[in-house]
Amino acid sequence: MFDAQIRPYIDPPLDRAGRLVAQAGISADTVTLVGFALGMGAAVAIATGLLLLGLVLIALNRIADGLDGAVARATHKSDRGGYLDIVLDFVFYGSIPMAFAILDPAQNALPAAALLLSFYANGSAFLAYAIMAEKRRITTTSQGIKSLYYVAGIAEGAETIALFAVMCLWPAGFPILAWGFAAVCFVSAAARIIGAAASLKGN
Repeated sequence: MFDAQIRPYIDPPLDRAGRLVAQAGISADTVTLVGFALGMGAAVAIATGLLLLGLVLIALNRIADGLDGAVARATHKSDRGGYLDIVLDFVFYGSIPMAFAILDPAQNALPAAALLLSFYANGSAFLAYAIMAEKRRITTTSQGIKSLYYVAGIAEGAETIALFAVMCLWPAGFPILAWGFAAVCFVSAAARIIGAAASLKGN
């Protein structure tokens, strides 16, 4: 919901950093892979009870996620880079609820499963419409310049990362947070599905 609003504030410093990274000879794909490794490190840290370390690694993962696009803009965008970015992002997003389920299976397993199902529904609605948008040559820059069409939703990246941060700071509240955000994601998925079905009606 807030991704488009914060984009004008985060893009300029990211673009400056991206140009410096590009000048150092580091590719966008390398930044993507390093960011993914940091994200997996965050999941391992959370699963083993190192929650503050997990939070720091989540923050670093998100910085890398913004930086890889800035490096690509400073050099050249590629389909492989866009593919790696979105796929590894989805793996990262799924790894954090899984990590909390491993941390405390008795308390967290069921709400983590519900949250992952909601991520699956929301992500499927997002990616399926991106395919149709590419087929119809529909474009948007509301979320910045992306490799895929980004249809807006109630639950997007900023909200999800804020959720993960609160979970790390308040692990006992994971079930409440997971059930609540799962409900938000299901509403977001429903809105995306209804909007996409309406826009594709008759075709």
